[in-house]
Amino acid sequence: MDSASNHYIGGEWVDGDGTETFESENPATGETLGAFQRGTPADVDRAVAAAADAYETWRERSRVERAEFLWDVYHELRDRTDELGEIVTRECGKEISEGRADVVEAAHMVEWAAGDARHPSGDVVPSEIPSKDAYMRRKPRGVTGCITPWNFPVAIPYWHMAIALVEGNTVVFKPAEQTPWCAEIVAEMFDDAGIPDGVFNMVQGYGDAGNAIVEHDDVATVLFTGSAEVGHEIQATLGGVPGRRAACEMGGKNAVVITEAADLDIAVHSAVMSAFKTTGQRCVSAERLIVHTDVYEAFKSRFVEVAANVSVGDPLDDGTFMGPLVEAAHRQKVTRHNEAAREEGVDVLVDRTELDADEIPDGHEDGYWVGPFVYEADPHADLRCTKEEVFGPHVALMEYEGGIEEAVAIQNDTDYGLAGAIVSEDYRQINYYRDHAELGLAYGNLPCIGAEVQLPFGGVKKSGNGNPSAREAIEAVTDRTAWTLNNARDIEMAQGLSAEIDVDD
Repeated sequence: MDSASNHYIGGEWVDGDGTETFESENPATGETLGAFQRGTPADVDRAVAAAADAYETWRERSRVERAEFLWDVYHELRDRTDELGEIVTRECGKEISEGRADVVEAAHMVEWAAGDARHPSGDVVPSEIPSKDAYMRRKPRGVTGCITPWNFPVAIPYWHMAIALVEGNTVVFKPAEQTPWCAEIVAEMFDDAGIPDGVFNMVQGYGDAGNAIVEHDDVATVLFTGSAEVGHEIQATLGGVPGRRAACEMGGKNAVVITEAADLDIAVHSAVMSAFKTTGQRCVSAERLIVHTDVYEAFKSRFVEVAANVSVGDPLDDGTFMGPLVEAAHRQKVTRHNEAAREEGVDVLVDRTELDADEIPDGHEDGYWVGPFVYEADPHADLRCTKEEVFGPHVALMEYEGGIEEAVAIQNDTDYGLAGAIVSEDYRQINYYRDHAELGLAYGNLPCIGAEVQLPFGGVKKSGNGNPSAREAIEAVTDRTAWTLNNARDIEMAQGLSAEIDVDD
C-alpha cells in the first residue's frame, strides 16, 4: 500500500482527524503489509454522529429488508474463502486451515443472522383476560459499538455486527490494531453490498479510539471481545449509566478433564487441539489438563510426545500445525510466563520456548516463534502459572486421584469460567460435569474449542457478563417491550382489580 488506508464513515472512505499512522505486519516474517491511519476520539465522534443520523431510517426498514444487505456479504465470504483465508493467515499468523475457517465461521454467522430475519421475533403469551392479547416485541437500542480482537479478525466482527444490524441498530466498528487489513476488507464488503450511508462505520486504531466509543454518550450498546482487564474497565464505565449497556466476552484459564473412563485416543486429540490450535491464542484454549491417576502416565507419554514434535512453521504451509505468536510483545509475555512457571518449581516436560534454528523456515527468521511449553503441577497448590491466563501454548498437566467431584473442583478453582471439556465414556461423569462445572461453554468428548454460531458464546465469573457473541448478541442489542392489547369495549383487569369508576359525560 503506497499510502495509509482510511476510515470508513458515513458511507465513504475518509481521512482521519489525526496524522499518525501505524503498520500491519506479518507475524511469521516481520514483513510490513500496509499502513493505516490511527483513529482519534474526533474520528469516533464523526462515526457515532453518522451512525446516529442513519439510525431512525435504518430501524424503520423491515428485518427482512435489512437482512438483504447481509446476504450479499454472505455470498462474498463464501466466494472468497480461500483468498480471504490467506489474508487472515498473513496478518494474524494462524495456520492456513484456521485462516480459511475464520472466514467460514464469519459466513456461518452472517447466514444465521440473515436467515433469522424471516423467523418469528418476540413471543405471544396467554393473557389472564380472554379479550386481551399479550405479547413481547424486540426493539433495537441504537448505535452499537463493536470492539473486536485480532485472533478472529473476520469471524468475531460478524459475530457482533450481523445480528446488531439485522435487528435495526447501526454500528461503529473498532478492530484490533494488529489486524487492520482484515478489518478494511470487512468494511469493503459492507460497501460492496450497498449498505446505506452511516449504518456501518469503521475507525481503525488503538485503545484510545475504543475508549472513545465506550465513553460516548450516544453509543447505546458496547459489544467487546478481548482481555479481562479491558472488559472489566468497560463494565465499570457503563455499569451505572442508565440506558447504556456493555456485553463483554473475556478470557479464560480453561481445562480439559480426562477421567479414568476416557478413550485415550479422543483424550489426546482433544487435548492437543485445545492447547495448541492458534498457538494457544484463543480465549477458549486449554492451559490445564486435569487427568485421573489411572490413565495419567499413559496420557502423559502420548501428549508429551506430540508436544515435543508438533510442527511449528510457515502458517501458509498446509503441513503446519502451529504458526507464530501475533507480535513481539506477546512473545515476550509468553516467555515470561514460561520462566515464571519454572521459578514456581514445576516439573517441566517440554520446553520449546526457543525453537532450534532448523525449526524456523527459511525467510521467516524475523517471525515471533514459540513452541509448546508443558509441565506437571500439583492441582491443589496455589500457583500463579495454573491460575493466570497466558494466551499461548503453555500447558499444565494436573493429576487427580478421586472421583469426578475432585476433577470438577479443580476445574472450577480459577477466577475464570469460559470454556472446558470432559473426556469420558461414563455418561454419569459427563452429566456431573455438565451440572457442576462453572462454564459458559462446555464440551463432551471434544476439544474445548470449536464454537458454533447457533449457540451462545460467553462465560461466567471473570470471563464475561453474559453472552455477547453468536446468537445471544440479540439480547444485548435489543430491548423487549411487553404489550397488552384490549379487544373489548369494557376494561377488565387481571387479579380481579376493579375497573369501575364514575366518568362524567
